[in-house]
Amino acid sequence: MTEGTVDAVAGGVAMPEHVSYTLRVNGREHRVSEAALTESLLYVLRERLDLKGAKGACEQGECGSCSVLLDGLLECSCTVLAAAAAGREITTVEGLTPEDGSLTDLQDAFVAEGAVQCGFCTPGLIVALSDLLRRNPAASELEVREAISGNLCRCTGYGRILAAVQAVQEARSA
Repeated sequence: MTEGTVDAVAGGVAMPEHVSYTLRVNGREHRVSEAALTESLLYVLRERLDLKGAKGACEQGECGSCSVLLDGLLECSCTVLAAAAAGREITTVEGLTPEDGSLTDLQDAFVAEGAVQCGFCTPGLIVALSDLLRRNPAASELEVREAISGNLCRCTGYGRILAAVQAVQEARSA
């Protein structure tokens, strides 16, 4: 839950301008103190918690570079107020990494298939595709395309990304 200090009055109602709350990110509790109510989850992840995987690009929920899972659902963290995420389970791309620090099979496939070029969109794509493959391991190419339709990539043309997903599907089903 959040707790705040009253710094403003709006329409006769005291509104806290700064709040403190706890976020559960990648299975760990993180205390966020004296945060502005307007801080996005993306901002808090990157600037307060030093989790740089989610990228800020459009800041309007249109590009997918800031994709995270909130309670297991794919969300653009730039459109979520951080304080509103208190009490929810947040998974970032960092939270998908195995405990030994190695790459996931999907990340390995991205590298092997040349699906990583500038890399800016990669974390958001990895989160979106990890979510899809968790829910639907045998997703068709159309389902894969639909799952990443909210992720913009200006470098790869998506062909190598689709090849990486196919390689993972084949390896997992072998």
